[in-house]
Amino acid sequence: MLFDDRIDAGRQLAAKLSEYQGKDVVVLALPRGGVPVAEQVADRLGAPLDLLLVRKIGVPWQPELAMGAVIDGSKPVIVRNEDVIRIARVSEDDFEATARSELKEIERRKQRYIGGRASVDVAGRTAIVVDDGVATGATVRAAIRGLRKREPAKIVLAVPVAARRRRGSGAGSRRRRLPPRAGGFPRDRTVLPPV
Repeated sequence: MLFDDRIDAGRQLAAKLSEYQGKDVVVLALPRGGVPVAEQVADRLGAPLDLLLVRKIGVPWQPELAMGAVIDGSKPVIVRNEDVIRIARVSEDDFEATARSELKEIERRKQRYIGGRASVDVAGRTAIVVDDGVATGATVRAAIRGLRKREPAKIVLAVPVAARRRRGSGAGSRRRRLPPRAGGFPRDRTVLPPV
């Protein structure tokens, strides 16, 4: 499969998820790039769409290096990457200060994106987590770990593009094998414009 843009990727991804049509599912988008993809999935499945707000907790002097992540919810969940914290020698005070900063950013985005609307309840339902792609997998792994605390019956990760080394990885994961280049962008379109 090749995609023209995120909307086209969402349409094609939705077709692959047709087995969930008419079932008790909730589609959860990871902003920002996952939103246009997830809209297509939710529309096709006739499912409610909500946001799953996740922020990486970066090492203070190397913000792209994730020492954890925080996931929004009625009780925010903080996921720690103890190996990175130990290797980078991040103090507990530095970790907590960075986590608080990311929680503030989540709250800011929550107000901007959601306002006062209540989140869709996922307890006992199938939660389909949608993003526009997975590179390292750190953010989506954190999102899923946090989402588990909300007790969905099942979690499905649906992305149109994933780094080859991430397909089928992860303890206890069950993934459908895709044909070569399935879900990939054309070679001359390796980067989608920012959302």
